Amino acid sequence: MASVAGCEHYVRSCLLKAPCCGKLYVCRLCHDAEENHQMDRFKVREVQCSECLTVQQAQQSCQQCQVQFGEYYCNICHLFDKDKKQYHCQPCGICRIGPREKYFHCDKCNLCLAKDLQGNHKCVENVSRQNCPVCMEDIHTSRIGAHVLPCGHLLHKTCFDDMVRTGAYRCPLCMHSAWNMEDNWEQIDVEIAQSPMPTEYQGATVKIVCNDCQAHCTAPFHVLGMKCSGCGSYNTAQEGGLLQQPQRQPAEQDVVEEAETDTEPEQQDQPE
Repeated sequence: MASVAGCEHYVRSCLLKAPCCGKLYVCRLCHDAEENHQMDRFKVREVQCSECLTVQQAQQSCQQCQVQFGEYYCNICHLFDKDKKQYHCQPCGICRIGPREKYFHCDKCNLCLAKDLQGNHKCVENVSRQNCPVCMEDIHTSRIGAHVLPCGHLLHKTCFDDMVRTGAYRCPLCMHSAWNMEDNWEQIDVEIAQSPMPTEYQGATVKIVCNDCQAHCTAPFHVLGMKCSGCGSYNTAQEGGLLQQPQRQPAEQDVVEEAETDTEPEQQDQPE
């Protein structure tokens, strides 16, 4: 609700006059939660001071009582808020929480990323224009930070944390491992070595496809997992059923012994 302290979303001392319906709201999010339409932040032209109630052109301070509407103000997004080192990214088209020097804009991904990902991430064209594959909500304009997976896809940070807590470890879009799983694969190696399959399944193999390196290969069948021979990952999917092993051929010695049992008994020497 409106107050001089702002709302649950932003700290500000003014109300926005919605260009769509003319109503006063602290922010576009408060407006969208109450109305059956969305406010276009870029079309906001007027605000009302929360102190003296003067309606005026959107600006950082009240023209009547000089109260500051927000420590930070963007005259493009019409964003008023306390100082969080925000900056307006022209290619993104919106304000981001900074500081600016710790982020760069990736032209192919079309979003701002942390500097430590510069030259160190897999680009997916316009990736932030897709909804989060977990909650299906917008990522590009979300106030929730985005987590970049090794495959290049994005999730909300909160959705990624929830995914980890539930034990899921794969990207919901491409099934690639969501982080370095080498320690987990080594643990599965140990568990498989300690848990041999029943006799009728020993030696059985299956065809698999690896979700991490996309290799197609044949691997020993085990209920705990099938290991990719290319990259060592257990993030694999089985293709088809078990490959039957050829039946063991009788040993040559067994054949000889069986043949000997079929011969006539030797005749004893006749007395002269």
